[in-house]
Amino acid sequence: MSSAGPVSRGGMTKSRAAAVSIASNSGLIALKLAAAAITGSVAILSEALHSMVDLIASVVAFVSVRKADEPADVDHPYGHEKVENVGAAIEAMLILVGAGVIVYEAANRLSTGAAVDQLGLGIAVVAFAALANVGVSRFLARQARLQNSPALAGDAAHLGTDAFTSAGVLIGLLLVQITGANAIDSVVAILVAGVIVVTGVRLLRRSTGALVDVAPPPEEMDRVEAAIARARAEAPEVVGYHKLRARTTGRRTYIDMHVQFADGTTLEHAHEVAHRLRDAIEADLGDAEVLIHVEPESSKRDPAESPSAFRAG
Repeated sequence: MSSAGPVSRGGMTKSRAAAVSIASNSGLIALKLAAAAITGSVAILSEALHSMVDLIASVVAFVSVRKADEPADVDHPYGHEKVENVGAAIEAMLILVGAGVIVYEAANRLSTGAAVDQLGLGIAVVAFAALANVGVSRFLARQARLQNSPALAGDAAHLGTDAFTSAGVLIGLLLVQITGANAIDSVVAILVAGVIVVTGVRLLRRSTGALVDVAPPPEEMDRVEAAIARARAEAPEVVGYHKLRARTTGRRTYIDMHVQFADGTTLEHAHEVAHRLRDAIEADLGDAEVLIHVEPESSKRDPAESPSAFRAG
């Protein structure tokens, strides 16, 4: 595996996909800052600050996906996948900081009653930025799905939000041009900040969930249980299982369970069946690692276990 990360079915590495976001954000920041300086629009300035946050987030994503793809080593025997979740959490916190800066600047403009000039230029820049962010966001979202990358998914979410807020700013600038009410510019900027806060909180919750070993979605656990049911149908000596647990780390899911075999089953055969079950689950889920503990039917369950966690034969 190269340091640039695995190549997706579309032929693009994760780090190269993140680099596309960095280039896009850099260009849009320059355009928005220039437009904000010329027009004096705090809404456009808020968009520029939002893009700055997205640029930092893109850099974090670029670094984190390269680190996450490094193989396991002596100090990190379980790999580096959680680096992506750390990166996504940093991105979320940066988004929240950016929202605070926008609110401060907008409130200041409301109190001073600053005017907005040359709206035509500002409208053109914001419209172009919205279209560019839609295109790059869709590209990153597709790469995130292909490579199951939390960092790229977070970056795509940021740019998608940026496109949405750009559309709101565009409407606000059109209203300022039509009505002449400069206060609309600052009000729109505050609304943009509110949307950014919602996005940041959602991303922070999602990224920190993996850092504390949150369980995968219920539908994923249903697929695990379906694989176990198929294995039991093919191997009647499998009489039950319990202590089924799973956690997500980056793009990988770790699953462990205790599988019980009928008394008299040889260790060699139980080992063979357990390997088939492991392979079936990992093939179904993709990026998964399964650990199965083999037990005899006569073994006793922990009294603290929930009875519903045990499927008797």
